[in-house]
Amino acid sequence: MNKAAKIMQTHKVATDQPIIGFSGIHLRIGGVGILTDVSFDVRRREILAIIGPNGAGKSSMLNIINGFYKPTSGLITFLGEARSTMTPSYAARNGIARTFQNIALFKGMSTLDNLMTGRLLKMRQNMFMQALYFGSARREEIEHRKVVEDVIDFLEIQAIRRTPVGHLPYGLQKRVEFGRALAMEPDILLLDEPMAGMNVEEKQDMSRFILDVSSEFGTTIVLIEHDMGVVMDISDRVVVLDYGRKIGDGAPDDIRNDQEVINAYLGVSYE
Repeated sequence: MNKAAKIMQTHKVATDQPIIGFSGIHLRIGGVGILTDVSFDVRRREILAIIGPNGAGKSSMLNIINGFYKPTSGLITFLGEARSTMTPSYAARNGIARTFQNIALFKGMSTLDNLMTGRLLKMRQNMFMQALYFGSARREEIEHRKVVEDVIDFLEIQAIRRTPVGHLPYGLQKRVEFGRALAMEPDILLLDEPMAGMNVEEKQDMSRFILDVSSEFGTTIVLIEHDMGVVMDISDRVVVLDYGRKIGDGAPDDIRNDQEVINAYLGVSYE
C-alpha cells in the first residue's frame, strides 16, 4: 500500500501546524561556526528530511532539537512555548525520541531488553519496587512488556526477541534501535541516518516501517538520510543545509529541481 493510501485510510495527514520551530539559530563550538541563521519549522505528522553534504550541520540540528547542543543564539518554539534551548530530559519527557548514526545499543542484552530500556521514562515504580516484582510493580511491568511486544510484532523481529543484539547483523541492529525509540511512544521521532550501511532490501523494509509509523500513529518524523531515492520517495518536505546555512525548504519535487541545491549537493537534477 502506498503512502497516500495509508494516510487516507487512517485520516492522519501532515498539517501546516508547527510542533517545533527554529528562528535564527546560530551554533558555534570551540569558535567554529556550525550553524548560521537557520530558520524552519517541523509540522505535525509530517516526514521532514534534512539533507546536505557531510559537515553541513544536519546532526547538529538534531542535537539542538533533543537538547544535546545549546544554540549560541536564536529561538526555539516547542508546543507553542518559546525557549532559548532544549535539554535532553525535557525533550524525552515531552515525547522526543532519537536514533543515532552510530548504533547505541546494549550489545550484551537481548532485543527485548534493549526495547524495554525505551520504557524507562514511562515507569512509575521506583527501582526497589521493580526489583520485588510484586503488586503494582508487577502489573506495570506487564503493561510495559505489552508495549514492547507490540513494537516487536510491528517491526517483524519476533525471531530475534531473545537474541543478544551484539550477535545480530548490522541491519537488524538498526531495526532494534528504531524499535527502542518507538517503545518510548514518541510524538516526534528523530532518525539520524537510519539506513546507513543497509542493503537495498533492508532499506525498503525500513522505509516501509517509517511510512507506517507516520501514517498509522501520526508520529512526526525528522530524518537525516543520504540516499536521495529514499528521501524523495518518503518525505513530505525537505530542508537542505550547506556549510551550516539553509539553502532549501520545500516539497521533494521542488527541492530536486532547485538549482542552488543541485549545485551544492545533488550535482544533477534528481529524477
